[in-house]
Amino acid sequence: MRVLGINALFHDPSAALVVDGRVLAAAEEERFSRRKHGKRPVPFSAWELPERSAAWCLGQAGLRPEDLDAVVYSFDPTLARPAEAMGLDDPWDELRLTYAREAPRFLATALPGLDPDIVRFVPHHMAHAASSAFAAPSADTSSVLVLDGRGESASHLAARRVGDHLEPLTGQALPHSLGLVYEELTEHLGFLRSSDEYKVMALASYGTPRFAPELRRHVYPTGDGGFHAMGVPWAELTPPRDGEKAWTQDHADLAASAQTVLEETLLDLVRWLHGRTHDETLTMAGGVALNCVANARIAREGPFSRVWVQPAAGDAGTALGGALLHAAVEDTAPTVPPRGADLGRGWSDAEIEAWLKTAAVPFERPQDVAVAVAEALSENAVVAWFQGRSEFGPRALGHRSLLAHPGRSGNLERLNDIKGREQFRPVAPMVLAGRAADVFDGQLPSPYMLFVHEVRPAWRERIPAVVHVDGTARVQTVDPANEPLVARMLARFEERTGLPVVVNTSLNTAGRPMVDDPRDALECFGSAPVDVLAIGPFLVRRAAFFASGGGGANGGGRS
Repeated sequence: MRVLGINALFHDPSAALVVDGRVLAAAEEERFSRRKHGKRPVPFSAWELPERSAAWCLGQAGLRPEDLDAVVYSFDPTLARPAEAMGLDDPWDELRLTYAREAPRFLATALPGLDPDIVRFVPHHMAHAASSAFAAPSADTSSVLVLDGRGESASHLAARRVGDHLEPLTGQALPHSLGLVYEELTEHLGFLRSSDEYKVMALASYGTPRFAPELRRHVYPTGDGGFHAMGVPWAELTPPRDGEKAWTQDHADLAASAQTVLEETLLDLVRWLHGRTHDETLTMAGGVALNCVANARIAREGPFSRVWVQPAAGDAGTALGGALLHAAVEDTAPTVPPRGADLGRGWSDAEIEAWLKTAAVPFERPQDVAVAVAEALSENAVVAWFQGRSEFGPRALGHRSLLAHPGRSGNLERLNDIKGREQFRPVAPMVLAGRAADVFDGQLPSPYMLFVHEVRPAWRERIPAVVHVDGTARVQTVDPANEPLVARMLARFEERTGLPVVVNTSLNTAGRPMVDDPRDALECFGSAPVDVLAIGPFLVRRAAFFASGGGGANGGGRS
C-alpha cells in the first residue's frame, strides 16, 4: 500500500510517504520554499499545501499521484466546532475549516492525476499520536501523550498503542491548552508566536519561578487526565517586552515560572496515564513535546521506565503520523519504525561535485572528510557540515549542522553571532553513545536532542561552550552503527583533544530554515563567517576561497 501523508492546515506544512509499512521519505515544505515554518499559522494561509515536498516524496519512490492508494490529511473538519463555541478568539476560523473541507480538490490540483476520492481525513491528535507510537522502536505496546496548541476541538490526547491498534483514552477540550498558554507567553515576551517558544524555554534558565503561585491559579491539572489552562493575566505579572528591547529579570522569572508550572502539569498527566495503562514505554508528540527541559523531568521523575519523543514532534510530524496510522489500519504489511530522522533530500558525490564546479568554488577532496574536519575543529575552526539526507524535524542531528570546539568558551558567543541569534541561546553537544554517560547525567541514549542532561561537574570547565547557565546541556548521542561518519569524526576529535564532545547547532542563520540542498549550503557558507564547509566528501575552505578571488572558472577541485 502506498500512502502519502499531508500536513497543511496550521503551520509547518509537510509530506511523508509510507509504502508497504515503511517510511521512504518525509520532508517539510520550508526546506524547499525557504520560508521559515513554511507559512504563518493564520486562517488565510490554510489553503497552502506542501506541493514541493509532496512531489519530492513521490519522486523518491518513482511514483505518480495516480499510483497512490491513499492520501491522508492530518485534520478532520467534521470533528471541528465553531471557534466561538470553543471559547477561542479566532473570527476567521471558519475560513480555515472551509479550506480543510476542500483539501481533496486542492490536493488534486496540486498533484495532477490524483483522485480526490482517495483523500482521507485523520483527526489531528491521532496523527500526532501515531507519529510517535508507530515510529518509536520497540514500542508495540506503549502509552502515548500528545499536547499542542490545538487540533479540531481539543489540545491534548492520551492514548495507548497495542500492536496495530491505537486507542484514544482521554483528551482535553478547548479552550484549555498548554500549548496556547505557552504561545501567549512567547508573544508577551516579545518573541514570534508559534515559532519562538524554544526561546522562552532557554530564557527560563536565567530566572527563578517566583510567579509560579499566581500561574497555578490559571494552569493546573484537574486530576482526571485533563487540565485547566487559560486566562493567565500576563500583563499583571510583568509588562510585555518590546521585541527590540533587552529582556529583564522579570521576563526571565516569568519564563521560569511558566516552565515550572508546565512541567508540574505534564507530570500529573503522565502519572494519570501510567495509572490507566501500567506500560513501561511512553511516547510523546505535539509541539509541547519539543520542550526538552520538560521531557527530561518526565523521564527523571515520571513513572515510565522509557520515554521516547518523536523528533518531528510538531505539526510537521502529523504528515508522517497520518500515513503510518492509515497503513497500520488498512495495510496487511506491518509498519516499520524508521531508523532515524534523516528522511529528507540527499545528493550523490557526483551531484555535489557538479554543484561546486558550477559555483566556481575552490574545493578539495581529502582522504577522509571526517578526519579532516576533526583536525579543523581541533584548531578551533567553525565547520558547516552537510552530509547525507536532511533531517525531518527542527533539530540538526549531524546532517545539516554547524560544528565547533566545545572547550573554547567563546565559541558560544561566536556561533550565536554567526547565526544572528540572541546570546542567551545555548548550543548543543554531540557525543558518541558509548562516552555519553561519562560526561552527562540523564536519559541515555538521546539520539534526537530532545532531553536536557546535567553536565557532570568534572566536565563543566572542560566543555564550557555547551554548558547552559543552569549546568545542563541538550545532548545528542551518536551511534556508530547508524552514523559512522559522524562517529569517526568524534573519535578522531577526541584523539586530538581529549574531548569526546563536539558543539552541534543547526546549519542556518536566524529566521531562515535549516540548510537543505547544496545551493543553500553554499549561500550560507558565503554569507556567514564559517571557516570550512564539509559537503559530502569535499571541503571548501574560506581562506582558499578568498585567496582565489571567489574561485576559478571550473572550481579547481583537487584531492
